[in-house]
Amino acid sequence: MTVLLRRLLRDEDGQDVIEYALLTASVGLMGIATWPLIAAGIGTTYQRLDTQTQDIWQVPDPGSN
Repeated sequence: MTVLLRRLLRDEDGQDVIEYALLTASVGLMGIATWPLIAAGIGTTYQRLDTQTQDIWQVPDPGSN
């Protein structure tokens, strides 16, 4: 059992795969953590653009002819 444990500790095969998996997981978790901030910013920008677009055209007063 100790021979197997020593061999596993010295063996570096697959180390790159584990490092890339950890890096990918950390990037994914950061994306999940920041998504609410990004979504709020997108929502605010969309609402502002929608309001500005609706304010471009004013309905003419039918009694002013």
